[in-house]
Amino acid sequence: MTLVYPGSFDPVTLGHIDIALRGAKLADRLIVAVLDNPNKRTLFTVNERVKLLKDAFRDTAKIEVSSFSGLLANYVELNKANAILRGLRNAGDFESESQYAVCNKMLSEGIDTIFLPASPHYAHISSSIVREITLVGDDKHLKNMNIPMVTPATYAALLAKKSKGER
Repeated sequence: MTLVYPGSFDPVTLGHIDIALRGAKLADRLIVAVLDNPNKRTLFTVNERVKLLKDAFRDTAKIEVSSFSGLLANYVELNKANAILRGLRNAGDFESESQYAVCNKMLSEGIDTIFLPASPHYAHISSSIVREITLVGDDKHLKNMNIPMVTPATYAALLAKKSKGER
C-alpha cells in the first residue's frame, strides 16, 4: 500500500514527523508531499522544506519526500497511491479535514483518507505556533524551544531566518 501525506510543512514539526512515522507502519511506501502553493505566503521555500523533511527521514527507507502543486487528488492518482494520510490534533482539524477527504474522494477514483490522531505530547504543536514563537519571541522564548517541537536542523533553519529578519 502507498500513502500520500500532504502538507505545507512550514516548518516541519515533530508532530508531522510522528504522523509520518506512524503512517509508514501502515504502508509499504509513504510519500511526504510538500504543497507548493504560490497563493500561500510561506517562511521556507519548497526546496528548503523538502530538504528539512529529507533530513528528518534520512534513515527511514519507506518514506519518500517530494513536492507537488495543483490538486492533491491528481498527485495521488499520478503516484498510484491507495490513500491519503492526515493527522488530526483536535475536533477542528477533523471538521476541516473531513471536508477535504470528501472532495478528494469525489475528484479522484474514490481515494480514501486515513486519519491518525496526534500523539498526546505533540497535539499542541502547529507550524504557525512554532513560527510565531521563533520569529516574534525573544531570546527567553527561543531558549524555551528546548521543549522539542522541531528537529535540530529545523530549529537552526528557523534561527537563520530570524537572524536575516525574514518573516
